[in-house]
Amino acid sequence: MFYSKGEGKMGEPIRVGIGGLGRSGYGIHAEYLKDDPDFRIVAAADELPERRKDAQERFGCRTYRSYAEMLAAGGFELFVNATPSRFHVEASLAGLKAGYHVLSEKPSATTLAEFDRITAAAEEHGVLFFLFQNSRFYPYFRKIREVIASGVLGEIICIRSNWSGFARRWDWQTLQRECAGNLLNTGPHPVDQAVVLFGDAYPEVFCRMAAYHFDFGGDADNFCALTLYGKGRPTIEVQVSSFLAYPQGEQYNIQGTCGGLSGGPAELRWKYFDPKSAPKHTLWKPWSFDRQYCSETLDWQEESWRFAEASSNANGFVSLSRGVYRNLYGVLRNGAGREITLEQVRRQIFVMEEAHRQNPLPVNE
Repeated sequence: MFYSKGEGKMGEPIRVGIGGLGRSGYGIHAEYLKDDPDFRIVAAADELPERRKDAQERFGCRTYRSYAEMLAAGGFELFVNATPSRFHVEASLAGLKAGYHVLSEKPSATTLAEFDRITAAAEEHGVLFFLFQNSRFYPYFRKIREVIASGVLGEIICIRSNWSGFARRWDWQTLQRECAGNLLNTGPHPVDQAVVLFGDAYPEVFCRMAAYHFDFGGDADNFCALTLYGKGRPTIEVQVSSFLAYPQGEQYNIQGTCGGLSGGPAELRWKYFDPKSAPKHTLWKPWSFDRQYCSETLDWQEESWRFAEASSNANGFVSLSRGVYRNLYGVLRNGAGREITLEQVRRQIFVMEEAHRQNPLPVNE
């Protein structure tokens, strides 16, 4: 029995067609889906014959030379858009207009106008559009949100997030014409987390980018320093650099009025004090008291969290896919709410579009 045009019955596996069998389509999506009994890979598309052969042999699915051929053939309800980045918008629109639910890889769009066209198409054709923001499901990020929500750190003043290292590249992810670069490639992970931590508002954006690709021919950004800020909101600093030869502290450092948090995927630690039991002070007037410096002893409380299985892949992209796909299954089969909302992703697109507007980089011919 084939289902197409976004149809499906409760309790039955979701039949999936994957467009693009590259690093993401094959190495992340298919790698996860093959082991989840609530999904079944029934179709895949890629222009390279060796990739189609891999899919046929490993997944037993039908294969096509292009996602357009696969959409026309039907037989599935969910189109996983893992095409190269510059095709994400047109492929998502094609899938939605053909009546399929669509899960898009990142970046789903590069401008708000593109993103709004996609969401409008989904609404017009009565299907759903999903975003593959798998880093939302990192165990450490969920713990960070839990600690912040508990209120022990007080009002959050500043959040620093560093997703950097030293790496030279010479592939398509260095070309602006491919919708590539650090911000559009790695950036959707930290920017998604940043917009969640910033809250339900569009932030002010300040960004500086640079592109230095030696003589390899690239022209997209490989250094990005991004700041989000707004009235009554934390200042959030995100850096995605390919030139960080030495680590600069932990991936996250969070500053609050009553304490702070530091850490990353493997481990977090945080400390805080109770302002109700802290020493009371009055402002010294007119100058310092007896030439002293302000000094006090706070009753710090310290806690920590460690990922239970540091040697496992549960912090890796394949296992993080579970969070996305289990929520997607719940939405399509059981009417569950979205964990990754379209409005959150729209704010992410807004941030990245504004960052690029502020940093027009030369384009190689």
